[in-house]
Amino acid sequence: MVKGTDVVIVKSGRRICGTGACLANAPLHQNKSYFEFKIQSTGVWGIGVATQKVNLNQVPLGRDSHSLVLRHDGSIYHNNEEKNRLPANSLPQEGDIVGVTYDHVEMNLYLNGKNMHCPASGIRGTVFPIVYVDDSAIIDAQFSDFYHTPPEGFEKILFEQQIF
Repeated sequence: MVKGTDVVIVKSGRRICGTGACLANAPLHQNKSYFEFKIQSTGVWGIGVATQKVNLNQVPLGRDSHSLVLRHDGSIYHNNEEKNRLPANSLPQEGDIVGVTYDHVEMNLYLNGKNMHCPASGIRGTVFPIVYVDDSAIIDAQFSDFYHTPPEGFEKILFEQQIF
């Protein structure tokens, strides 16, 4: 696991709190990947995919070409450009599950199992799941034993050991 200086990882590597970002140690190699994050406590946060060149101490992510992330305000950013936005009235709240699919071209988002129909793309190269937190946000990562069934054709990330 690679994490920012002030990020705290608890609950057997599944809960992220503090300030900064955490990059999973398993790249998204298979064609269609799915993973989930549960919003335990709101604040400033972001989830998505990033390359190993991402700056884990600089939040929010999405400001350069190394990350493609959904931010807590519903915007999806890559290279300092808003690529898409969650539909109005569907901002993730405390207790919500945000599912992420990635097929090497497009990232799609699911809120409590429902497709939000807001695809975003643009990131290039080998990417990894990423999450960042700030301002009291607490996020739990789910890389298996999902709350919701992955969309057709998507599967959990193939990894050898613990992911964070």
